[in-house]
Amino acid sequence: MAPVGIMARLKSLYSKQDQPALSERTVAFLSVILTLLYVLPFYLSPTTRPSPSLSRDAPSVIRARIRAVTASCIVSSVIVLWIIVEEDNSSLGAGIRLLGWWPVGLLEMLRSLFLTAILFLGPLFERGIVEGEWKFWFRPSKLSESLGGWIGWRNFVAGPFTEEVMFRSAMVPLHLLAHTSPGRIVFLAPLYFGIAHVHHFYEFCLTHPDTPALAALLRSLFQFGYTTIFGWYATFVYLRTGSLLAVVVIHSFCNWCGLPRFWGRVEAAESIGPPVTRSKEDPDDIKVGVRGSEGLGIGWTVAYYVLLVAGAVSFAQGLWPLTESYHALVSFSGKSN
Repeated sequence: MAPVGIMARLKSLYSKQDQPALSERTVAFLSVILTLLYVLPFYLSPTTRPSPSLSRDAPSVIRARIRAVTASCIVSSVIVLWIIVEEDNSSLGAGIRLLGWWPVGLLEMLRSLFLTAILFLGPLFERGIVEGEWKFWFRPSKLSESLGGWIGWRNFVAGPFTEEVMFRSAMVPLHLLAHTSPGRIVFLAPLYFGIAHVHHFYEFCLTHPDTPALAALLRSLFQFGYTTIFGWYATFVYLRTGSLLAVVVIHSFCNWCGLPRFWGRVEAAESIGPPVTRSKEDPDDIKVGVRGSEGLGIGWTVAYYVLLVAGAVSFAQGLWPLTESYHALVSFSGKSN
């Protein structure tokens, strides 16, 4: 009878270890709390709250918001790390790995950036070749110029970093503790990321009172759609690479590229300087340095759409091999690494 008793104890111990540290309901609740921690500070202080006379693009508002969300990200990361260590009985090193802080993943970052650039072959062709921006891409002085303004710093540095810390680094590990399947994490967790952008509807109506409410609502729904789609991609990359740096860099790159053109002719722009504020986060931003446009042959437009389709096909083919990593947080067969 002794061997039977030992086997029963071992089976009981294994079952306890295999149980999720958090329930999915608890994870949903914590995810809502994290989303509120990111958004609510924008409205708790007059220095961060927009008004009809104060845009979210005002430097004072941007500075105050960066300070607020940075504090929220620090608090959230510490809380999630504590939950990982205490509720999952994990080591501090394992917790830091789930947060994507270590290993840094330089190779994973480069491969993910290359994969994302493939997807944007068409827009890169339009901006770099047709609009002639390529001459600015490799000049350190132009890079510093783009990041010198507060809008550029928000769109390309602070925004991507804080959003990925909150919605990937802090939120995804909670779903892993609940043993949520990788597929569900990819499609479920980014919904909070999309919802976090809905508050732009209120801000837009506040600063654009002449815009019809329906038009503002459609604009916000469109923004919710593409931010959620990006969230699917970023969450997939995060799970596959385990690198916070990788998702921050591809987020910044997508902000810089903006939304691709899906219709209309390609036109050449007379550029007088590099764009510094173009971003998928701000679809109404006007590209700095453009004075006018001139007609181009239809061949340029055909080339753009051919590259757009080719980039999408190549992206789909490279999605799995280019995101494969020894540091992956989970296997998509449903088995954690």
